[in-house]
Amino acid sequence: MGRAAVPSGASTGEYEAVELRDEDADRYVGKGVTQAVEHVNGEIADALEGRDVTRQTALDHTLIALDGTLGGARARTLPVPLMNILNGGEHADNSVDMQEFMVVPAGAPSFREALRMGAEVFHALKSVLSGRGDSTAVGDEGGFAPDLRSNDEAIEVVLEAIERAGYRPGADAFVALDPAAAEMYEPAGASGGEGEYVFWKSDPDNPRSSQEMAAFWADWVRQYPIISLEDALDEDDWSGWQTLTEEVGEEVQLVGDDLFVTNTERLQRGIDEDAGNAILVKPNQIGTLTETLDAVTLARKNGFASIISHRSGETEDTTIADLAVAAGTGQIKTGSASRSDRTAKYNQLLRIEEQLGDAAVYPGAKAFS
Repeated sequence: MGRAAVPSGASTGEYEAVELRDEDADRYVGKGVTQAVEHVNGEIADALEGRDVTRQTALDHTLIALDGTLGGARARTLPVPLMNILNGGEHADNSVDMQEFMVVPAGAPSFREALRMGAEVFHALKSVLSGRGDSTAVGDEGGFAPDLRSNDEAIEVVLEAIERAGYRPGADAFVALDPAAAEMYEPAGASGGEGEYVFWKSDPDNPRSSQEMAAFWADWVRQYPIISLEDALDEDDWSGWQTLTEEVGEEVQLVGDDLFVTNTERLQRGIDEDAGNAILVKPNQIGTLTETLDAVTLARKNGFASIISHRSGETEDTTIADLAVAAGTGQIKTGSASRSDRTAKYNQLLRIEEQLGDAAVYPGAKAFS
């Protein structure tokens, strides 16, 4: 038998090992440790019982392997789905400049309930659009592409669909956006000056500077229940990303897709320059599984979130569903609740959740903090 007590530092470094607290305000002012105790009495005890206690290095390596950095055989975190339900930009022939509007069921208690919530919002959106006389045809990723008049109208109909499905925007379900800002960006000309962002569809006569675009997004983040914002600025507008991160990086997830392209060198620059706080991870964007996991690992070590992602031209292969759980990213982006190439991933995640049973964890909104 042994006995120990673990100290806690008031001043902690950014790269320290994580001190796991329950963050339940009703117990010990959020400083409870029931989760840590469960880990010790459960998976840690299972791994260490019967081992030689004098072999400290071997024991420590066992603990490191258990810490969930890249889940492996002990992975149990199901991802929160970011479900693309409405399209604009280059994906739709309408007056909506932004490419993707997603519903995020972060308030659900489990993955299966999150999937149900997302599907119900998707079908509620169809009813909303049908009632307005708008098209309900779906695009590559299963989202609707109605002929809406503006960006504001697009997000408003998504919020209406959440409410019609019986959920509370900002509590049960949130909104994620992928504006694909590179499509709106006009780089500086040969004569110098700064690049500009133009809402070509809805407001072509009002170009915005990087600073003005960052201010626009800050206003939207504070006006709507947006939990994630992807490619809000151009892939080469590093100073704009810095401004946006300074403005709202504490309030919302800022995701680099075109900015980082699953590339550790570009991700490291983003980390060094405080540009964004999350990376979209696409295995075939970088080429190998090792490089993909390197990007996830680098992101995690530096406090960046990772979202495993599909591509617009998807197949029915379900590897990214397994990868999202194995890597413990806590988030997946794989389209709407329609088209078999999208639902195949959701069905695989349901199977994984069923296999894990009571051990399955659904992080909900914590995945975005």
